[in-house]
Amino acid sequence: MKLENLANEYRFGVIAITLLIIGCLGGVTMSYGAALHTWSLIAVVIPTMTTLSLLLAVAPMKWIMNLFIVTILVDLFVIFLV
Repeated sequence: MKLENLANEYRFGVIAITLLIIGCLGGVTMSYGAALHTWSLIAVVIPTMTTLSLLLAVAPMKWIMNLFIVTILVDLFVIFLV
């Protein structure tokens, strides 16, 4: 709850940092071979694009932060698996 309130207070800074991290990590994941298999491509693209869509839609910060964590976990899982 405290993290959500802090994220709401600094919303635009959190959005900028989230955009930077998700964009770069998604690109690194694709460059390390996520595009070689259909399952890994889908596993990376869906959470990444959903997070970016929520950022553009100015969704509630709780949704953005939850999907941000899921996207990072999926990207790291695919990087180390593929």
